[in-house]
Amino acid sequence: MTDDRARVASSRVGVAYPLKAALTRARSAAWLMRSGGDPDACGWRIIMYHRVADDRDELAVSPRRFREQMAFLAACGYRVVGVADAADLAASSDRRERTIGLSFDDGYRDVAEYALPVLAEYGFRATVFLATGVTDGRARFTWYRRQPPLLGWDEIVELDRAGSLEFEAHTVTHPNLLAVGDGAARNEISGSKTELEERLGRAVTVFSYPAGLFGERERHFVEEAGYRLAVSCEPGVNLPTTDPLALRRRQIDARDGLLDFRAKVAGGHDTPLPLRGLYRRRRYGVGRPRPIRAS
Repeated sequence: MTDDRARVASSRVGVAYPLKAALTRARSAAWLMRSGGDPDACGWRIIMYHRVADDRDELAVSPRRFREQMAFLAACGYRVVGVADAADLAASSDRRERTIGLSFDDGYRDVAEYALPVLAEYGFRATVFLATGVTDGRARFTWYRRQPPLLGWDEIVELDRAGSLEFEAHTVTHPNLLAVGDGAARNEISGSKTELEERLGRAVTVFSYPAGLFGERERHFVEEAGYRLAVSCEPGVNLPTTDPLALRRRQIDARDGLLDFRAKVAGGHDTPLPLRGLYRRRRYGVGRPRPIRAS
């Protein structure tokens, strides 16, 4: 599945990646036959990545595929911006342009190395969500045996000021928020905002739930901390009725071909894949509060 630089997981999780890719391809083909490739015109969508690299890592989309995907968006006339700008454009009276919110979780260095030049070429912007304690070395991403390089604080501040990448909050240590107590969850959510604001010298208003895991309690803590928007990992389209603290977001996977990407952007993957609930229960634990939906 991966080498020692890549994601470490159990054999059950390892089997999930090829199965997920096969189900994705089947759904993409069905979408193409049903729609003829025409995008769903309602609402707006957010897509998410983690890494852009050639590493054998299921979280890493290759630079070649990433460029192909961004070229497709540009050719189709999409306006690609960060999460906050996408939400503002969707709420404005002028929604003639197709808009995609683009985001990256975790703050890996390869986003700046391989994704940023492509974004700059097309005039696109994106949001990068940071776990501040992992960024400065107080914690680490536990799914890696050898964690890939992350952006450093000097780079983050410089990139944030440059404008193509905007950095927002993703907790302090990237825990499963459903599995920690009230005080710890509150500190993870508000602490990342405070630390990031101190580093960037500006307000931080957008939050990303780690692994998309949250319930009513976590949503309350996000609202209490003063965030304006928060993104989940629940797939789907965002409508005027969608909770702004539970925005829907679709992950782009390492094995996605261009047809899969087209289908995800256009509405062909707006509901979860079969067995997703079982996979998440096996991975994140049974008996914890059920995550709330975006709308």
